[in-house]
Amino acid sequence: MTLLALPRIAEVLSRKLMPRRPPSVSAWADAERVLSTKGSAKPGRWRTDSNPPLREPMDCMSARSGVRDVVLMFPIQDGKTEVALNTVGYCMDQHPGPVMVCLPGEVSLVKWVAQKLSPMLEETPAVRRALTSVASRDAANTRTLKEFDGGQLYIEHAGSPSRLKSTSVRTLIVDELDEFAGNFVGGDDPVDMLDGRTSAFPSTYKRLYISTPQMRGTSRIERKFLEGDQRRYYVPCPHCAHEQPLEWKGLMWTPDASHCWYACRECGAVIDEHHKTAMINAGRWVAENPNAREGVRSYTLNCLYYPFGLGPRWLDLVRMWLAAQNDPSRLKTFINDRLAEPFEDPAMRAVKHNVLRDRGEPYRLRTAPLGVLACTAGVDTQDNRLAVHVVGWGRGMRAWTLDYVELPGDPAEDLVWISLVELLTRPIEHECGALIRPEATAIDAGGHRTEAVKSFCRPRVGGHPLRRVMPIFGAVPNNAPVLSKGKLQDINWRGQYDKNGVTIFHVGTVGIKHHLYSLIAADDGKPVESRMIHVSDELPPEFFAGLVSETYDPNRNRFIKRNGVRNEPLDTWDYAYAAAHHPELRLHRRSKADWDAAEARLLAAVGAPVVMPVVGELPPPVSHGTSPQTPKGSPRAGWKRTW
Repeated sequence: MTLLALPRIAEVLSRKLMPRRPPSVSAWADAERVLSTKGSAKPGRWRTDSNPPLREPMDCMSARSGVRDVVLMFPIQDGKTEVALNTVGYCMDQHPGPVMVCLPGEVSLVKWVAQKLSPMLEETPAVRRALTSVASRDAANTRTLKEFDGGQLYIEHAGSPSRLKSTSVRTLIVDELDEFAGNFVGGDDPVDMLDGRTSAFPSTYKRLYISTPQMRGTSRIERKFLEGDQRRYYVPCPHCAHEQPLEWKGLMWTPDASHCWYACRECGAVIDEHHKTAMINAGRWVAENPNAREGVRSYTLNCLYYPFGLGPRWLDLVRMWLAAQNDPSRLKTFINDRLAEPFEDPAMRAVKHNVLRDRGEPYRLRTAPLGVLACTAGVDTQDNRLAVHVVGWGRGMRAWTLDYVELPGDPAEDLVWISLVELLTRPIEHECGALIRPEATAIDAGGHRTEAVKSFCRPRVGGHPLRRVMPIFGAVPNNAPVLSKGKLQDINWRGQYDKNGVTIFHVGTVGIKHHLYSLIAADDGKPVESRMIHVSDELPPEFFAGLVSETYDPNRNRFIKRNGVRNEPLDTWDYAYAAAHHPELRLHRRSKADWDAAEARLLAAVGAPVVMPVVGELPPPVSHGTSPQTPKGSPRAGWKRTW
């Protein structure tokens, strides 16, 4: 009898003595996780089978998984936050170590703790047992710090760099990644700083990035998704068994939106929504970019995968889509929150740097084509350079980029300003043989070199080396005019504004960018002679990318810079356009007679025949800001205009 029991005894001992193998995250959640009535539509025991697409992303965060980075580009109400909570609970109970959860701001942090984390800690016994303290006044149990056996849970927000420093964690969870600021005041990138928190665990770290996307080109979650293996959830057709991801373009509906169905892209059969549960249960994740970096998995879903009872039905989504068609903000919300796709403003689709580069025209830089009758310059100020954009203007405010140069040097020193003066006073050769130079220059006074710009622009004895030079700031209001009325900045010894001091102008950059992008989009397909925006094919590729480096976000009513692209060509074009609105120049107000007179002066400068304005037209503008002389007693006596 004893001999017969020995194998059984050895088996029991071996199981007890062997190292503990923690379960997967999904297995732990099915066994331990309890959903609270405070934040769940279906409270009670967690069941991964009720939302099968979540199983694989959760298991990638398990201790035995070789995956290091997991990216979830999911719609709202599809369980992505539950993946984060299950990972937190799993780490506290089965795989202890330092964990950090990071939210975009303090408000979102408070809501996440109150609505998501605290109910899980209260309702899940396994997690509650792991806490070293549940007392609200204990230093080990605060809103932003939870100590548990073998580790700590840090809850931080990306509102300042100090929140993301001096903490080493093995597991990093970043929620609503696209809501993070582009960078901190000091220039640091918050996501790079967060990634650095796991550097102390090079072989065991886990990082989970969760978000719905925002703007195409600037979306952080989109960029991380594209860096991964781009997994989509393929489901079999109930009629032909062909596997395919559910896509919004596959959803069909009647004209009155009273009925909808999905069309199989293989056999074309009608798939009603009641097939959805069986299709999802039989589905699987398929990597569409299998050559991605090892250890990085990225997943995306859309609203067509909502389980019954956990999101809108297909027909409800159709009606939401139709209601949003005439409202860009609602359309963006639907595309971001329901389709989990980055939004691209329709007006921005024609504004592509590669398309713009293909429109490059064969004219030489610093040579003005025949249509150019005046030119201005815009200067962007950086800590180590000046970016200079010279733009030529013609009838109807047609624009030609005549030159784009970056001058290296700190604007706090004189050398780079000397280079700027030399560049802008050097004449530009016109195709007719005349020489022209910028008639007004706008210089960005924002950033760290404001006083240096004001000092350069300040009026001086003997006149300024540049014509109509003005320091500018970007206006804060989104509806600000192109060029606001100048404001005096200097104070005299009486404490009054010095009329002979520097004057600051504010520029409505949002309106200018809308204007520029609309012109670029309207030029698509037009012949060269009909275009409003002209660029030389001698300009470098980075210029074209920089000129359209920002996308419009209708929710914020702001333009947002695309990641990794420098926007100085765009900013300097804006400033050159604002310089054309200088109160002594006002190119945008010139009439046909004014442009005729400008053309006549150019031709006269090279001795070409001049066609004088006909009787009754306005007299040609005079230079240097003087007013035309009107004979006394004429119908325009007393009329004054600045040219």
